[in-house]
Amino acid sequence: MRWSDGRKSENVEDRRGISVSRGVMGGGIGTIILVLAALYFGVDPSVILNQGTTREGSVPPGSVSRERPAEENRMAEFVSVVLADTEDTWHEIFRRGGKTYREPKLVLFSDAVDSACGFAQSAMGPFYCPQDSKVYIDLQFYRDLKSRFHAPGEFAQAYVIAHEVGHHVQNLMGTSARVHSLQQGADKVTANNLSVKLELQADCFAGIWAYHADRSRKIVEAGDIEAALRAASSLGDDRIQKQTQGRVVPESFTHGSSEQRVRWFKRGIETGDYAQCNTFKTGRL
Repeated sequence: MRWSDGRKSENVEDRRGISVSRGVMGGGIGTIILVLAALYFGVDPSVILNQGTTREGSVPPGSVSRERPAEENRMAEFVSVVLADTEDTWHEIFRRGGKTYREPKLVLFSDAVDSACGFAQSAMGPFYCPQDSKVYIDLQFYRDLKSRFHAPGEFAQAYVIAHEVGHHVQNLMGTSARVHSLQQGADKVTANNLSVKLELQADCFAGIWAYHADRSRKIVEAGDIEAALRAASSLGDDRIQKQTQGRVVPESFTHGSSEQRVRWFKRGIETGDYAQCNTFKTGRL
């Protein structure tokens, strides 16, 4: 992926090195199980987050020491460039539609973080919090993406960011709020199906970013698309459930199957038309 000459976003908050811990509370092993469930099944962060947190130290965001391994600094720079690229892409798409795109913030953190959605641990993976319009990511996830999910490559890493930014786009469009409203009072299977549709649309939006970014800034190199498709496939609910519990339970899917995630990402990157990403009005997910 060609990114080294790209501009860096001004919307990155570096909270790495700021220690945040959860206040004393009941739960014990149950809490750990819930965190692991969030990692594997994509639970909304607010479901398992809590407000009983304490901050150790008083280092403000953005002032963390930059004396870090070169690889980690390079990854942080990469994230900043990809975020800037999503900003350029969605600004143009919104402008064409007569709307204004409001940029999200992206927070880099280590191990745990406080968000407007509550307390989160890095085991949850990257997530978007609609309450503060911020994407949160611990760079350790990229090592997991390579070693645990077998999806190496910078474009695969960029796909993850673009997916979370896709959730921000849904938030701006009011889609997230409508889905949350429909989930209230719905049975578990219906609520999960709505979550799948939301996630698959974010995958499609990630493809939309890749389509426009490559045509305007020529970022895609040989093998990049395959890397992103591997990432989408590796993070499918069916594959993760098979690996973690030995069986697949479609009714419990929250992000979609590997085949679905690949197909919707491909729809975005092949068409470049976000109108083609309406997962809520289709006969086949």
